[in-house]
Amino acid sequence: MTLPTLPRARWSGLALLALTAWLAVAPAEAAPKAELWERWTAHDPASSTVVDHSAWDALLAGRVVQGTGGVALVRYGRFGAAERQALDGYLAALQAVAVSRLNRDEQFAYWVNLYNALTVKVILDNYPVETIRDIDISPGLFSNGPWGAELVEVEGEALSLDDIEHRILRPIWQDPRIHYAVNCASIGCPDLRATAWTAEGLDAALDEAARRYVNHPRGADVRGGRLYVSSIYDWFEEDFGDSEAGVIAHLRQYAASGLKNRLVGIRDIEDDEYDWTLNDAAPRPRAEPRVRRGSQTLNNGRTGGPGEGGS
Repeated sequence: MTLPTLPRARWSGLALLALTAWLAVAPAEAAPKAELWERWTAHDPASSTVVDHSAWDALLAGRVVQGTGGVALVRYGRFGAAERQALDGYLAALQAVAVSRLNRDEQFAYWVNLYNALTVKVILDNYPVETIRDIDISPGLFSNGPWGAELVEVEGEALSLDDIEHRILRPIWQDPRIHYAVNCASIGCPDLRATAWTAEGLDAALDEAARRYVNHPRGADVRGGRLYVSSIYDWFEEDFGDSEAGVIAHLRQYAASGLKNRLVGIRDIEDDEYDWTLNDAAPRPRAEPRVRRGSQTLNNGRTGGPGEGGS
């Protein structure tokens, strides 16, 4: 049977409709796996070198504030020309550090501060914006967000936010508390720390960040006897025991008495949620939140679900 001949424009329109329909029903991408970049495992346990993060401290001071909902917000509008220049200078200084010659704790603080400072720069370079997911600078036709873009060069290697989180931090340290340290400039994300991360007191600071997020409703909430958690625990379940039971055990580890009591008898997770609205201290329209579990919406984990995650 001979098929009718359609004008090229009609075929193009049909192809576009088919692609749109596929995207509407395609399952959400999985978050990036932790895949070790072996080159960054080099370190010097005997090193006493301390990286200077005072410039980052100064930039954060007075610009990271507590919002009324108990979420740390950023006064992006208070980064003037001088502050942006200072941020560029700090990032340039970090790129000049011989990170492979640092001890492990110094390296951890280095990578987390680099990640967070880069994220702030990405927002400032595109401000105002409703959500970081709208900053589509990553390579690839269906890329979403900035996480795949190579933004800096360290020891001769071009690096993206995805590289820092999923190829360096997660596989080397294998510590779920990483997700409470890196910040993706969103309401649903763990707070951007109001001071720079440092090697000194690192373990206690990570515990504090874990407790703060776990005990906030955006981290974990029991409603009507059912457990609702941040999508971070879904996207990166492998980092939290690789099961719902592992996630719940992690929550219990850091839960204060109120949440711990409500978790008694909880054996599974009802749903996961995430708010991608920019963590801006200035009032702005709310971004469309991540549709809950079972959603067909493509997301970009911390690298957002999928990058995520770039926590």
